[in-house]
Amino acid sequence: MIIQNTIGQSLSYWQQKVDYNIQVALNDVDHSLDGSVQIKYYNNSPDTLKFIWMHLWANAYKNDKTAFSDQLLENGRTDFYFSNEEAKGYINRLNFKVENLSAEIQDHPEHQDIVKLILPHPLAPHTQIIITTDFHEKLPYNFSRGGHINQSYQITQWYPKPAVYDKNGWHPIPYLDQGEFYSDFGDYRVEITVPLKYIVAATGDPENEILNATTKKITFAQANVHDFAWFADKDFIENQDTLQLSDRVIRLKVYHLEDGKNIWQNSMAYLKNSIRTKNNWVGEYPYDVVCVIDNAAPTPGGMEYPTITLLRSGGSPAALERVIYHEVGHNWFYGILATNERDFPWMDEGMNTYYDRRYAETFYDAKDGNMFVPKEKFLKARFPAYPEKLLLSTVTKQKKDQPINTTSGVFSKLNYGLVAYEKTSEWMKLLEIEMGKEVFDSAMQTYYTRWKFKHPYPEDFQNILEEISGKNLQSYFNLLQNKGTLNMLTKRSLKFASFFNFKETNKYNYIFIAPAVGYNYYDKIMVGVIVHNYTLPNNKLQFFAAPLYATGSQEINGLGRLSYSVFPGKNGQKLEIGIAGEKFTGDSYTDSENKKNYLGFNKIVPSVTYFFANKNHRSPITKYIQWKTFFINETSLSFTRDTVFQIDVVSYPVKHRYLNQLKFVIENNRVLYPYNASFQIEQGTGFTRSDFTAGYFFNYEKTGGLNVRLYAGKFFYTGDKTFIKQFETDIYHLNLSGPKGYEDYTYSNYFVGRNEFEKLSSQQIMIRDGAFKVRTDLLSNKIGKSDDWLTAVNFTSTIPKQINPLELLPFNIPVKLFADIGTYAEAWKKDAATGRFLYDAGLQVSLLKNIVNIYLPLFYSKVYSDYFKSTILEKRLVKNISFSIDVQNFSLKKLFPQISF
Repeated sequence: MIIQNTIGQSLSYWQQKVDYNIQVALNDVDHSLDGSVQIKYYNNSPDTLKFIWMHLWANAYKNDKTAFSDQLLENGRTDFYFSNEEAKGYINRLNFKVENLSAEIQDHPEHQDIVKLILPHPLAPHTQIIITTDFHEKLPYNFSRGGHINQSYQITQWYPKPAVYDKNGWHPIPYLDQGEFYSDFGDYRVEITVPLKYIVAATGDPENEILNATTKKITFAQANVHDFAWFADKDFIENQDTLQLSDRVIRLKVYHLEDGKNIWQNSMAYLKNSIRTKNNWVGEYPYDVVCVIDNAAPTPGGMEYPTITLLRSGGSPAALERVIYHEVGHNWFYGILATNERDFPWMDEGMNTYYDRRYAETFYDAKDGNMFVPKEKFLKARFPAYPEKLLLSTVTKQKKDQPINTTSGVFSKLNYGLVAYEKTSEWMKLLEIEMGKEVFDSAMQTYYTRWKFKHPYPEDFQNILEEISGKNLQSYFNLLQNKGTLNMLTKRSLKFASFFNFKETNKYNYIFIAPAVGYNYYDKIMVGVIVHNYTLPNNKLQFFAAPLYATGSQEINGLGRLSYSVFPGKNGQKLEIGIAGEKFTGDSYTDSENKKNYLGFNKIVPSVTYFFANKNHRSPITKYIQWKTFFINETSLSFTRDTVFQIDVVSYPVKHRYLNQLKFVIENNRVLYPYNASFQIEQGTGFTRSDFTAGYFFNYEKTGGLNVRLYAGKFFYTGDKTFIKQFETDIYHLNLSGPKGYEDYTYSNYFVGRNEFEKLSSQQIMIRDGAFKVRTDLLSNKIGKSDDWLTAVNFTSTIPKQINPLELLPFNIPVKLFADIGTYAEAWKKDAATGRFLYDAGLQVSLLKNIVNIYLPLFYSKVYSDYFKSTILEKRLVKNISFSIDVQNFSLKKLFPQISF
């Protein structure tokens, strides 16, 4: 916010008035507007103005260097950033004049969609001026609220508009998708010319309509509003009705599209209910018309403008009723009580949501306002009526919420919806309880009556409530500045349930029981149960246990974890102490008597993890440091010779080992150019192993991109290097190719056949170390294996659609290109068996969000080619295929960077 010219203001309330007379014509061939605007600006302030900040919000769509573009990227969207010039928009051909004198404009120092209009002569208090300009506007594709979807037009935030000047000075604000607006009241008269076939809906009521051969001109007028929006579509289906208020009749209009006809059939009744209840609870609707428009854009939700709102149905009548009630309700808290929503979004969104909840609880399920939950019985029993409450309690418990009195642009995407809307609604409910519903309603009606058509601030709202209630409510208004829950925590009782449950988690400590199934090559199909307490909000003490009966080995296997989390700071720092365990079969051996013996493993892993705080709640960065110690027991296979009886003796000793692991990880899951890096050091008997792994994703302009992975590792022997120590530490050595199951020395990856060297299961690898996709498993010393140092670079790229021949198929095959290049210490020694740099490249198919990847090497170094020719004599192409199953890398954070838990 830029604040200027505030000296000498009076303590009495004042506000500017801005009247508009606009003529505009739509060109539906090049999706543009040509128009002119006359602005009558009344300076009701006690200050002399030398300039006026002007919003040219259409320029927010001009390029990728606007606040709008930056915010979309932060919120996880790249559609505008990578859009072509045809999809972008702007406003130009401006020639500002003030009282017929040419006026200079100066660029805003930061934002392209704001200019400073220098007045030829200072504007004294209580005087007025006429500002005029022509303008041409290229309409963008509808990325946010306005623009066009083919030849359906949503014309919003479209004309040059003075910023608000109030007691706190000027408020020039850039256009944002998250964060709404602040504008002065005035009288509008707008002449709209469109091709003849279009149906037009707009703020206010049409005064007249003039038709000619190819176009029609419709004049709309509306007094005492602070914005004007209009919508044009050749396929609108229009419904009209009237509604009797206390002293007059108003007109109701609904415009919907053919594809939503069944869902919209009761929309007029929803509209009437919205108006009646707000009239009773808040105050009389002052205008003569209310319109609801079906949005051709797929964007869920809606956006409000004076007397008219644009919205999507949500896919069901119940969802449509909910969104109509909310968006029409904005007429009171956005349209009539015109607060500064950019700075105080709660004064509109939160107050409005309070009445959403009240409406649902009054006319639907009195217990929980159940008006929009899944209809399926299974899900309905497990989901709350308001998932927002559940999510709010989750981020609050993790101390990742923000105060209600946070500005729109500072809120994280998640908190904007959860705090500005939901938490404010809960805060309003506290006020209702404290004051009593009757007194609360009286106070809200007084607030509405005194401040309608004005710009109330939070202190104005507080003054009214304290006056009407006769109570000091400062302690409640202090809550607006605080993080944390508004409700007293209640003691929860223990309750068993099946699968999962997110309902009434404030009442119950759930323990869930569900069937579990697993598979590996040795244990075969495993069946059992999983017992856990994972729900939302997250419990500090979390656990799961999954005992499994293996039909192959006939062993009782399973895995489990127990953890406890504390949040020592104020911004989401988390300390997690945990212990995990696992037991499965990792190999089998059939002896001379044809008896199959199963070689199992088990591990116990205590851990401590500290997650660092993000002071910027909008940041997608995750940083943590973690310590783990692996205590591993493995049943091995031992062959000895009985020299007395001259027979071979097979035994199955259990070996014990440990590994200490310290890891530091940073991940930035931003939608554009995400990256990650980790440094890890591990120590076990006789060795230390250190790794650095980094990844960076380069987005392509349309879809997909190039992922670059860098790896560097160093292996140290502690003490002397001996043949025995070299043999015993073999599984920890560095690999240029992706390690196999027997080299997964922490048993942290899922392998179908962990120790197989034949058939399909033998072709599974891990993406670790050098991450080559070629395999040299049958060599006693794999190519590219090192007990010194190793480094590699891995590239994975999507294939642009225009050069991908598979795009011709009627179904999608997610094929990528991969290439790996690396080197290792032994390659630099004299008389090395390989060249210094090795490579491979080929095709990759990625499935299930990159959890399963299949690799087909097509090009590789000569040393690999020689190996394949000497060892793989048939079906070489098929047998060279590798695959990885990376279940351990699945993360909701990667899919939804703005989710903070």
